[in-house]
Amino acid sequence: MNIVEILQQHAIHRAEEVAIATVAGGRAHSISFGELDAASSRVAARLRREGLTRGDALLVFYPMSIELYVVLLAIFRAGMTAMFLDPSAGREHIDQCCALHPPKGLIASPKAHLLRFVSPGLRRIPHKFVIGPSVPGARSLRGELRSGTAAAEVAPADEATPALLTFTSGSTGRPKAALRTHGFLLAQHRVLQHSLDLTAGDRDLTTLPIFVLANLASGVASLIPDADLRAVGAIDPAPVVAQILRDHPISTAASPAFLERLADYCLAQQRQLPSLRKIFTGGAPVFPRLLDKLHAIAPAAEIVAVYGSTEAEPIAEIPRAAIAETDHAAMRNGGGLLTGHPVPEIEARVIRDRWGTPIAPCSQSEFESQWMAPGEAGEIVVAGDHVLPGYLHGHGDEETKFRVDGRLWHRTGDAGYFDAAGRLWLLGRCAARVTDDRGALYPFAVECAAHYFDALPRTAFLAHGGRRLLIVERRKTSPALDLDSLQRALAWAHLDAIRIVDAIPVDKRHNAKVDYTRLRKLSEIESRM
Repeated sequence: MNIVEILQQHAIHRAEEVAIATVAGGRAHSISFGELDAASSRVAARLRREGLTRGDALLVFYPMSIELYVVLLAIFRAGMTAMFLDPSAGREHIDQCCALHPPKGLIASPKAHLLRFVSPGLRRIPHKFVIGPSVPGARSLRGELRSGTAAAEVAPADEATPALLTFTSGSTGRPKAALRTHGFLLAQHRVLQHSLDLTAGDRDLTTLPIFVLANLASGVASLIPDADLRAVGAIDPAPVVAQILRDHPISTAASPAFLERLADYCLAQQRQLPSLRKIFTGGAPVFPRLLDKLHAIAPAAEIVAVYGSTEAEPIAEIPRAAIAETDHAAMRNGGGLLTGHPVPEIEARVIRDRWGTPIAPCSQSEFESQWMAPGEAGEIVVAGDHVLPGYLHGHGDEETKFRVDGRLWHRTGDAGYFDAAGRLWLLGRCAARVTDDRGALYPFAVECAAHYFDALPRTAFLAHGGRRLLIVERRKTSPALDLDSLQRALAWAHLDAIRIVDAIPVDKRHNAKVDYTRLRKLSEIESRM
């Protein structure tokens, strides 16, 4: 089934209801399910008239918006593959991605088209389209986005038909391409619909692109925040709070950095967000302090921390209300970060940590012999219909995939353990483990405990020069920090030093995951000064 066929049902039964709403230039814009279906049909017809055919890949450079989803659904509708990469990663990354899977079309904003001047890979793309004002060398889709009668039938698709291609950087720095088929997107939709309790007719403030697709497939209206989502950890929260108070969404699914900005603003302004009944946050570590802040600004909401990854979203989840005082005590004392029970649609296991060494095909009994007992740390592996089966051309499969009696399993690269209740605890990246004469220690064990100190907005644990270091971020607005109390509270970690910095480097996508590689380089520079 082509995933667009699910959306068509809402175009029939909810034709006049809002599908996506946004704010641009200070003005509110929206599109209904019926209008979205018609516009995507017109754009699909235009792409076909321009000579593009089923199976072709189209690279899309456009921010979250109504136009983006019209184009995305048009590509799915035409049986083509939508391709996304991070243009801020630089020219070399763009050209590497275009070489791995050469796109036949480019659909971009006028500003993004300027990248053609520096990227040979983009210049080689034969079909170029622009959303917005005309630019030389690109055909405008403005007419199809606004009106017209030309329509395109939905191309047939099966479970293996490619739909969405996104790129990440592998451990070697070479891009890895995650290819999602129509079957995979449908399986992920079913999991997200259950996990996020998506109900037709609801309104959701949506910051994560893949969740808009889940909303559309569930008949949920997506409100795109009035913010620059390219840097969610630095958004201006005031317009977003005003948008929530005006449009009354009942739910949101967002990164911790985005919600931290909203929570801090509301607490400072003594405001609450009474319309919110469900708050889901993930994509990066979700520490208890953020959950408490969210409860303070949205006391009527169920607040859920979600653990997942690009290759498997979601893996596990836990409501704030289910975290007991004994769990907090464990997190304060090196237990790591509680992520809750795995979702029913996934199988998760913790095996002996062999990250960095490929796992050969094995039998079920051989696999079970590698399982760690409750309380024992190891490597988290998962399997299920919504777990990405592999990367394009197999690049990255050797390090992240293995088979058990023919069944595919994915290695998350995360370390953790199950407790006696079957809940999963996260300890951090396997590659970030510190092993010395004092034993093995994973970063989240220390960082989660440190987050119980209000004066620390962000921390990072690593080893450098044979010493165990805790790097703490100190902002001008932070409360006074008692380093002696922090050192005593973390005595079990045997820290050699605590270093204070202005900013800890984080990932570009969620602005919340510590970039240990960049942090280690900064530490090396500082040690030579």
